[in-house]
Amino acid sequence: MALDKDLASIQEARDLVAAAHQAWQSWRRASQQDVDRVCAAMAEAGYAEAERLGRLAHAETGFGVAAHKKLKNQFASRTVWESIRDLRTVGVLRHDQARKLYEIAWPMGVVAALVPSTNPTSTVLFKALICLKARNAVVFSPHPAAARCTAEAARVMAEAAAAAGAPRDLVGCITQISQQGTQALMTHRRTAVILATGGTPMVRAAHSTGKPAYGVGPGNVPVYVDRSADLQKAARYIVASKAFDHSTICATEQAVIADKPVADRLAELMRAEGAYFCDAGQTGALRRTVFHPDGSMNVAAVGRSAACVADLAGFAVPAGTRILVVPLSKVGRDEPLSHEKMTTVLGWYEADGWERGCEISMAVIEAGGLGHTQIIHATDEQVIMAFGLEKPVYRILVNTMGTLGAVGLTTGVMPSLTLGPGGLGGAITGDNVTAMHLVNIKRLAYELNAPPPEALVPGGSAAPAPASAASEAEIERAVRRAMDDILANR
Repeated sequence: MALDKDLASIQEARDLVAAAHQAWQSWRRASQQDVDRVCAAMAEAGYAEAERLGRLAHAETGFGVAAHKKLKNQFASRTVWESIRDLRTVGVLRHDQARKLYEIAWPMGVVAALVPSTNPTSTVLFKALICLKARNAVVFSPHPAAARCTAEAARVMAEAAAAAGAPRDLVGCITQISQQGTQALMTHRRTAVILATGGTPMVRAAHSTGKPAYGVGPGNVPVYVDRSADLQKAARYIVASKAFDHSTICATEQAVIADKPVADRLAELMRAEGAYFCDAGQTGALRRTVFHPDGSMNVAAVGRSAACVADLAGFAVPAGTRILVVPLSKVGRDEPLSHEKMTTVLGWYEADGWERGCEISMAVIEAGGLGHTQIIHATDEQVIMAFGLEKPVYRILVNTMGTLGAVGLTTGVMPSLTLGPGGLGGAITGDNVTAMHLVNIKRLAYELNAPPPEALVPGGSAAPAPASAASEAEIERAVRRAMDDILANR
C-alpha cells in the first residue's frame, strides 16, 4: 500500500536518521587523518560543482543570480574548508599542565540540518563539511521550493565522502518533503543537534523540539555612512552588496543611514553604481508589493532583480538599475520597508551626526535584527568604536560589504553560512557557527588540591592521615602511556 506523502516523508526521515546513526558508529572512531582526508575530498568536490549547483539553485527557485550562487558555493566549500582544515577535532585538543587538565574532543552524533530556499546548495556544502569535520553524521531537510538542488548538493558531498573512505549513509537528504517529515527528523531519538538556517518560523520550530539547536535570526542590517567615510568606496560596496545574489543573504544591507553633510554626495555616487532612488509614489507602491498587509514578505518579490521588483510594483526603471532605494522617515510597525527585505530594495535615512546615526541604527536593529549585524563606513576611530561598543549585534563590520563580510569572506570572522544572533535574537550563540560548535569537549581532570579535612571526617571522627599522592612525574608518565595506547589503536 502506497503511503500518503506526509507518512512517506516521516518514514524516509526515520530511515535516514537510523542509517546515519549506524554509519556514525564507525565514523565517530575515525582518526584525525581520516577525517581530514574525507573532508578535503568533499571540499574539492563541492568546489568543482560550484557552477553547476549554482545554476540548478537559480533555475529551481528563481532566486538570485546564478554566478553569485557559484561564488557562494565556492566559499562554502573551499574557503570554509581552509578555515577549519587545521582544527583538531579528534582526541586530546589541549593539555593544561599547570591545572592537570586534558580537553578531549567528542562528536555529537546525527545532525539535523535545515536548508533555506535562498541558499540551498551553499548551505549543504558548508554544513556537510563542518558536520563531518566534527565526526558527526548529517541528514538534510530541504525547503520544498529547492528540493532538487538541495538533494543534488547532498549527493555530491555524500559520494565524495564515500569515495574517500567514509561510511555510506553518513550524509543523507530527505527527498519526500513535508513539515511532518522535517518534524520527524528533528525529534528523532537518534538526532543529537539541529542546525537551523532559514526563516523565523522554521527556526522557532527547531527550538521548540526540545533538542539542542543552533538557530539564525533575521538580519535587518543598518549601514551607517559617516562624514569621515571614503564615500566612493562606501557607495560601491553598498550597491554591490545589496545587489549580490539579489539580497538573499541575511547579512545584506537593509537600510542606509547617511550622515547629512555627505548624504547628497553619497546618493550621487550610489546612482553612478546603479542605484535608483524612488519617489514617494514608487515607494508607496513598493510598500504594497514587497510586503503583505499582515507584514509578511511577498514571495514573488524575494530574490528578484530591481527591474523585476519595480515591474511588480507597476513602474519601470532605467537599464542597468541594480537596486531600488526608498527614502524613509519612520522605523518600526508603521513602516514596512524599515524591516528586512530579502530583495533588491534598500531603505534610506539621513542623520545629522553619528549620535543620531546610532539612534536610527538601533531602531532599525530593534525592528527586526537584534543580535545580527551592523555595518559602518568611517575612518574616525572614535565613531567606529562607539558603534562597536553600543550596538546590540554580534557582528560589527567596518568599511566592507555586509553580504561578504559577515560570512567571513572579506573579514577575519569565521567563514560560515549560519550566523548566530545570540541570546538577543533568541539563539544559543552569537558566533558564526562552524565545526567546533559541533564538538563536545570532555575534560580529564586530576586532583589539584587535597579536599578539606572536614570533608573526609565520617560522623565527626578525627580526620584520617592523608594518603600519599602520586608525584607529578608519575602522573605525566601514566597519561602519556594511556594516550600512546589510544593513538596506536586508531
